[in-house]
Amino acid sequence: MPNLQREVILIRGARQNNLKNLTLELPTNELIVVTGVSGSGKSSLVFDTLYAEGQRRYVETFSPYARQFLDRMDKPQVDAIEGIPPAIAIDQVNPVRTSRSTVGTMTELNDHLKLLFARAAQLYCRGCGAPVQRDTPQTLYEELVRRARAGGDPRLVIAFPVTIPKNFSASEVKQLLAAQGYSRFLREDKREFEVVQDRLRAGSAERARMIEALEAALKIGRGRVTVHVLRNADEESAAIWRFSSDLHCPDCDIHYQDPTPSLFSFNSPLGACETCRGFGRMIGIDYGLIVPDESKSLRQGAVRPWQTPSYSECQDDLEQYARKRGMPLDTPWRDLTAQQRRWVLEGEAEWVSWRKSWPGTWYGVSRFFKWLETKAYKMHIRVLLSKYRAYTPCSVCAGARLKTEALLWRLGTREDADRVVAADQRFLPRAVQFDAETLARLPGLTLHDLVLLPIERCRAFIENLHLAAPLDEATDLLLTEIRTRLSYLTTVGLGYLTLDRQSRTLSGGEVQRINLTTALGTSLVNTLFVLDEPSIGLHPRDMGRVIDVMHRLRDAGNSLVVVEHDPHVMLAADRILDMGPGPGERGGEAVFFGAPDALKRSRTLTADYLSGRRRADAGVAPTPPDPKGPSIELLGAAEHNLKAINVRLPLNRLICITGVSGSGKSTLVQDVLYAALLKAKGKPTEAPGLHRALSGQEHIADVVLVDQSPIGRTTRSNPASYVGAFDAIRDRFARLPLAKERGYTAGTFSFNSGNGRCPTCGGNGFEHVEMQFLSDVYLRCPDCDGRRFRGEVLELTVDGRSIADVLDLTVSEALMFFSDQPEVQRTLKPLADVGLEYLKLGQPVPTLSGGEAQRLKLAGHLAEAAPRPVRVPLRGAAVASRRIGALAAKATVGRVPSNGTLFLFDEPTTGLHFDDVTKLLRAFRQLIAAGHSLVVIEHNLDVICAADWIIDLGPEGGEAGGEIVCTGMPAEVMAHSHSHTGKALREYEQSVGIPSPSIDSTEPKPIPLPTSLLKGEEKARENSIRIHNAREHNLKNIDVELPRGTFTVVTGVSGSGKSTLAFDILFAEGQRRYLESLNAYARQFVQAAARPDVDAIFGIPPT
Repeated sequence: MPNLQREVILIRGARQNNLKNLTLELPTNELIVVTGVSGSGKSSLVFDTLYAEGQRRYVETFSPYARQFLDRMDKPQVDAIEGIPPAIAIDQVNPVRTSRSTVGTMTELNDHLKLLFARAAQLYCRGCGAPVQRDTPQTLYEELVRRARAGGDPRLVIAFPVTIPKNFSASEVKQLLAAQGYSRFLREDKREFEVVQDRLRAGSAERARMIEALEAALKIGRGRVTVHVLRNADEESAAIWRFSSDLHCPDCDIHYQDPTPSLFSFNSPLGACETCRGFGRMIGIDYGLIVPDESKSLRQGAVRPWQTPSYSECQDDLEQYARKRGMPLDTPWRDLTAQQRRWVLEGEAEWVSWRKSWPGTWYGVSRFFKWLETKAYKMHIRVLLSKYRAYTPCSVCAGARLKTEALLWRLGTREDADRVVAADQRFLPRAVQFDAETLARLPGLTLHDLVLLPIERCRAFIENLHLAAPLDEATDLLLTEIRTRLSYLTTVGLGYLTLDRQSRTLSGGEVQRINLTTALGTSLVNTLFVLDEPSIGLHPRDMGRVIDVMHRLRDAGNSLVVVEHDPHVMLAADRILDMGPGPGERGGEAVFFGAPDALKRSRTLTADYLSGRRRADAGVAPTPPDPKGPSIELLGAAEHNLKAINVRLPLNRLICITGVSGSGKSTLVQDVLYAALLKAKGKPTEAPGLHRALSGQEHIADVVLVDQSPIGRTTRSNPASYVGAFDAIRDRFARLPLAKERGYTAGTFSFNSGNGRCPTCGGNGFEHVEMQFLSDVYLRCPDCDGRRFRGEVLELTVDGRSIADVLDLTVSEALMFFSDQPEVQRTLKPLADVGLEYLKLGQPVPTLSGGEAQRLKLAGHLAEAAPRPVRVPLRGAAVASRRIGALAAKATVGRVPSNGTLFLFDEPTTGLHFDDVTKLLRAFRQLIAAGHSLVVIEHNLDVICAADWIIDLGPEGGEAGGEIVCTGMPAEVMAHSHSHTGKALREYEQSVGIPSPSIDSTEPKPIPLPTSLLKGEEKARENSIRIHNAREHNLKNIDVELPRGTFTVVTGVSGSGKSTLAFDILFAEGQRRYLESLNAYARQFVQAAARPDVDAIFGIPPT
């Protein structure tokens, strides 16, 4: 039978967005990197065309019910696509917004761990810390013999307790026991008898006698038995041994429930803490927001909520009672004693209620907010409360999210636990009655201990876990699956994360790598994986890890198309597709498609940088910081994994914070520095990360954080409105004589509101038609024909162009058209400075690429930082232009302002080509020339080489990070022998920008796959589907090998297992694996079929 499998994906006539009728043949089963400048059409080809068509075709095979929950991609504008397999996108978008989603739930490791704990964990009593287990007559016999031998074979009394029911008298219970032959009692009280079952010596008594006595005692004692050790012939008890056949601690008389997987899930009502409902934290008043500026006194308004006219009466009450109680009114808040602060915030202890205590007793800030909460049915009160609320750990579970009973189950031995976490760092549940010393003696770890460990240490714990042998097949399968998933996460450089980390706090690069490990774990073949810059957030040292994962996906029989700008990944590809030659309308063509070595020899823009003919940092020489110049100093930063480090940031310089993933860069910049500066400036913020002191904040006017959050998803947002140019343009139209005559204002020329927008489409330019199970349809508005405005508004023109015509101009055209408008020039010029001069003013923001969106965000800040022009009377365009130019030059040249803004950037090179990085560095230097300072978290070696000062954190990630490895100018860091950044810079210089992506010897190596799996993968590469030991329904451990790319018929008599093999195994497993590779958000809506009863399936494509 011939092999019908296609070997290429043929694209004919692709016209999506700015693609120029592109025709390509992409070989399958290869790693293809698509590169090019921002806006050249990479995402249009890879995601909007390839992925959209591959996913759309496959999803159309699903039921209508399932399709409504999956992403419905628009059909791309293309003549034909042939040979495309089912597609899976692994991008940088983090769709998770719920606090219930963690790294553990996202990777499904929590699901496997809860099953493992339910099967293999050991329960310990919350009262005494003793192990709680079920006793049987056989285990009791062995335990009694062991103890008796150790104690000299004393005389034993086997007894059992009998509780007296409420509707029975003691004498009636005795009569019933006597009727069964029980007449001896060790203890009698009003509620319970202790009845003797037998007296014997374990050393001499027959085994059958002891077993019979224990069985009877457990039966009548309802699972409880006590053994009294007699001291002498007078029958005085020297000790009492208590046992139980249930999960019951006989010493503390506490009963426990049988473990179920739901008990170990904070997303289940059976396991979630009843106070916080599984969130791990509660919302309450944050006193850091109440008193944001500690330099103010009570009289100056330290208590922020009481400084408004609505609640100024409370400020008067505070001052009145402070005078009565002798509290200082003019002392700064930071200098008040703890008792004085407590008096202000919590009020007086004598308080009973508002009716009984007011006036006469001071209520305090906390009771004021409790009173406000009683008025929360009013909208403005809810808004006020939201300004001063923050999350604090749950007072019952202490952030563990689980009920106390779930935290009593422990996995492993004491040696296993000591290997990964010190005894004094293990979690002690608040509801237990034993102390930390008892906790230190307990073996193993709880589930919460495990999810708090960095993934790298969690993997070490599971890898060396000692469980009671022999393990059943299900437990062994669970351990194998957990070890494999933890290995994948470590392999892609996420070993520093914890399973308890909330998914919504992850960066786009971290989410993408988690999804990449999920795709690797599904073991799919014949699938198209499209990735969007998997190198984001990775240090050059770690790049080899991600490349290895992509090669493993390719070698398993898949096709990978990767949008990427990192030279490591580009050189590791089988082929490179270079899009260009320029951005926007100047792009959309394939300027090169071939092997990486051939690209270096070509004459494209990418080739110039890849071969070293150009450098992004060319002409940008670092400026050494002035030792006596102004600086900000942060002392003793110790948040998360930071090791009480001291950091000095010289101002008016470009400072790079570098280090491997998880070394503490974001913690230092965002959690500590940014929050501490906001607090020092008296601005509302959550409590800054732990640090000892901050100084030098008086040298800056403001601090701005520019992170990787999206800039907006509404089609009403465009580049002109984002940088503020649209306001100035609308003002220009509103100043027209005809506009004044008609009474038009600037608001009339807005398509977001007002009377000027088209009433039919509301200013959108199109009408949205929902198609339910199909992709939604957008139709051009029939009234305004997509121009967004009323006809009469478009009658007003400036130099022959209406407001709709102006929005259709590119940035460069608009700069020439509005050359006599200083405010338009001021706000639009930053767009040109960052290389976005080709964008149209009215282009919807959601249509921008990732790199364009990053630079648009930077342009917005450049526009804010640009000096405001001085208004000049318009007595002629030429005269005005000369005067404006002179004033602008005077404003920007000369003495640098001492109090500029401190900008904090988090990986601003995300989505940027080499040439875009050049423009970014040029924009950075403009900010510095204007008197501002920049702190940049970055892995891009071009930016690091151009930095004035580098602070390198490490030496590794997670617990092994958080220290300052070295600081200095690029040359000094390059010379440091122990810095991973220094090593990467040295290789960068030696190889003209392309260091080799090798896995460092200090990195953890991935766990090798079991031999059986390796053999199965080899079989899969031989172009066949192999099913090993299928037992679903009536199948008898069958092994089947089905060639792919052929027409195979399964036949047999009715009931022989045909449908079981074809549908319940092959079809269900192929679809289940595809759904598992989707992001966690999509998986929560579509429940995949259960895993079939089969040992392994290799080489299966999506079905």
